[in-house]
Amino acid sequence: MIRVALVDDHPVVRAGMRALVDGQDDLTVVGEASDAHSAEQLVAAVRPDVVLMDLNLGRGPGGVEATARLRALPEPPQVLVLTTYDTEADIMSAIDAGASGYLLKDAPPDDLFRAIRGTARGEVVLAPAVAARLVKRAGSPGPVLTEREVEILGLLATGQSNRELAKRLFVSEATVKSHLSHIYTKLGVDTRAAAVARAIEQHIIRPSAQ
Repeated sequence: MIRVALVDDHPVVRAGMRALVDGQDDLTVVGEASDAHSAEQLVAAVRPDVVLMDLNLGRGPGGVEATARLRALPEPPQVLVLTTYDTEADIMSAIDAGASGYLLKDAPPDDLFRAIRGTARGEVVLAPAVAARLVKRAGSPGPVLTEREVEILGLLATGQSNRELAKRLFVSEATVKSHLSHIYTKLGVDTRAAAVARAIEQHIIRPSAQ
């Protein structure tokens, strides 16, 4: 029996996921959490095989940080991200944090069940759209944005100044300006606003309002 924990800040979503997962003979939900802190407590208490992790957990640390915390535990569970977001920034951040899989919430139930089973076996499980985005990124003939540049674009979308970016990233303002110059060149733009717009258009980052 594969033991599954649900981490999502919406009770209705968790109820729906529980009903689906518990309907499978070889899967069972052993607990639920709504934020990063309660997820850590839950995993320590029930030791699930797989954690279904949403990226947006409301206020406080999001799913990426929660994933990193869980994967840093002495006996970490496998983490399968289940989210609505398919941008490069979200995908790369989740994988870097230690997620074994990345599935979108519009996936058919059978795909979810297969993903849980695959994740429990230690396989890397990616939604087709996610896999296609990573393949496209790897095979891009032009300059590819680095992870730091993608991170900076995400912060730009929130309206942060160069000084704020430097403080957030623990680098100098000159380094931030250098990163911005490279970003502008790679995206073919010449302003911060145009860089953010192009990045959103190309699904590199998501709009800050989401």
